[in-house]
Formats: sequence, structure tokens, C-alpha cells
Amino acid sequence: MNTVFIQIRCKPGSTYQVADEIALRENYAELHSTSGDWDLLLKLYIPEGEDTGRFINDYILDIEGIERTHTILTFKAF
Repeated sequence: MNTVFIQIRCKPGSTYQVADEIALRENYAELHSTSGDWDLLLKLYIPEGEDTGRFINDYILDIEGIERTHTILTFKAF
């Protein structure tokens, strides 16, 4: 499994609806509300063999209220 972190900026007034929709999908690791330029931080496990970009597009980017995302890929440290 590959781990990615996705920072999510929501349209004004839609953060709770976006978070609720993510929670309903049930295949995320963690979801946090954050301060600063981004509204939510999502930790997501990408199943082995899945294309990361397609998985994120299919899993996240169809949610109404998302304005922009920033994906951080992770790699084995040692």
C-alpha cells in the first residue's frame, strides 16, 4: 500500500459537507480539519497496484465543494 496525504481547499461554507462525504466513503485512514491555506488534511492508503492519480481522481475529486487539492506522495524512508 502507498500512503498519500491530500490537502483540500473547500469552497466557502462547504468544508463540513466535504468532510461528511469523505467520511461516508470509509476507505480513508485519517481526516483532519486544519488552519491556514487548506481546510482539510486527508491521509489515504492507495491499494497496491492502483494508479495513484486515477484513484485520487475517482475517490476524491468528484466531491462537490472541493475547490483545489495538493497531494503529497510518501516514500519508504529507510
